Amino acid sequence: MGDFSPYETLGVTESASFEEIQTAKQNLERLHEGETKLLETIDMAYDAIIMERLRLRQEGKIKVPEQIRFPEKVTPAPKLSPNYPRINAQTPPWLQNVVDQPTVKEIAVSGSIFTVLTGISLFSQDPQTLPLLLTLGVATSCVILLRKNGRFWRAVGLTFASFVVGVLFSSLIFNLLVNSGLMINFSSEQFVSFITFFLLWLVSNFTR
Repeated sequence: MGDFSPYETLGVTESASFEEIQTAKQNLERLHEGETKLLETIDMAYDAIIMERLRLRQEGKIKVPEQIRFPEKVTPAPKLSPNYPRINAQTPPWLQNVVDQPTVKEIAVSGSIFTVLTGISLFSQDPQTLPLLLTLGVATSCVILLRKNGRFWRAVGLTFASFVVGVLFSSLIFNLLVNSGLMINFSSEQFVSFITFFLLWLVSNFTR
């Protein structure tokens, strides 16, 4: 397997901004948490790009953000080992800024919460319980998104949009199923809760 460039390793283009490069590095570190060799490859690729941009800056070819601090003596950029595969090289930078790649732990924790909420909603006989459960689901989704991106209104907006789409879509599907003569053992509220919880879990885990 031939060598891959540092840009290919991080899955960014040579014209990518410093913010896009940082985001790509952080995404890959989260995705490959605990994989020592891959994490070393990611760090080497990031360092190689920074050093290359320092050289271009010294030659007056590009302008590098002031917040980057370089060592006074430039060391040669490390060469990536050909034994490591290219990581997410086919993922466009704009998609990396929208789609998240959660860890197994994050999926398991959020999945457990939404599974419990879904289970209670499907087997609860009290109609007043469902609004409370949906409120807890919305709050959970909002907290997960807020912890990831730190932007309150973005987290609220994505959660609210997911909730509205979930309710409208599931209501439409339920009516279509009922009108087609299919027997459904759950009420419309329970069916809507199930679909909405799934969508909230999906959006909170796989978007930024």
